[in-house]
Amino acid sequence: QVQLVESGGGLVQAGGSLRLSCAASGRGFSINVMRWHRQGPGKQRELVASITSGGSTNYADSVKGRFTISRDNAKNTVYLQMDSLKPEDTAVYYCNADTWLTYSSTTVSYWGQGTQVTVSS
Repeated sequence: QVQLVESGGGLVQAGGSLRLSCAASGRGFSINVMRWHRQGPGKQRELVASITSGGSTNYADSVKGRFTISRDNAKNTVYLQMDSLKPEDTAVYYCNADTWLTYSSTTVSYWGQGTQVTVSS
């Protein structure tokens, strides 16, 4: 079974930075697309950023120029560098991966448990 574990969340002041990590573990899989989503208080979950296996990236308009997504394929890990944080960035951040399961020749979407990011003004 593939597992995704996020880390790096915490409490920071506006203008500060955080770096989130998401590590995938298990056997018999490869990661196609990795994404970061977030869900703020009273809001729906939204896509923040994505990165393909080839390194192509996309960002939500609200975080362009402030957040950077990257991945280390050898470590099966995706990162989200968050700079110039704003109070409206406060949310639970979730890692999501489209995973190719080699033993069954299928693609399954996995989610991490989430990590809390709180930005104070």
